[in-house]
Amino acid sequence: MPSFKSRFIERLFTEYGGAMQAFFRRRVRTKLDAADLTQELYLRILRVREAEVILNPEAYLFTVASHLLKEHAVLERRRGYSVDLADTGSEPELVDPPRFEQELDQAARVRRLQQVLSQLSPRCQAVVWMAYQHEMSYQEIGTELGISANTVKKNLVHALAHCRQRMVRGHQS
Repeated sequence: MPSFKSRFIERLFTEYGGAMQAFFRRRVRTKLDAADLTQELYLRILRVREAEVILNPEAYLFTVASHLLKEHAVLERRRGYSVDLADTGSEPELVDPPRFEQELDQAARVRRLQQVLSQLSPRCQAVVWMAYQHEMSYQEIGTELGISANTVKKNLVHALAHCRQRMVRGHQS
């Protein structure tokens, strides 16, 4: 008899496999990349030790998928940073470097925002990620997560209020 974990993963990918493929296809350059990312998502879900503690499997899938997209984007950027030294036409322009204090302040704010966002539920995190990182409409997010556009809006309003409150509180302390 299959274990809870294997039944859970089979059900998850039966129900959401197509949606995950579509999610990746809209955000990467090639169908091959989308297929690879879907496969990687499947592998990561297989590594989950205690699948029964996942309260909202759909939100969890989209959260993991969003992280995979972020990793994919970083790898794509690294590949794009290669410079042909024989190309003499690509001399970098000299610009004023940013002030060190500004960079430290910006890095601290980003770390604080990441910490505040991690306090949200997986579904709220997924809604924020889809809305701001992928510029999806409420309707698109609702379709992806299987919730109404109104629920998406409520989740986003809650997340933004939470972030505003915690970011101001963290800045004052």
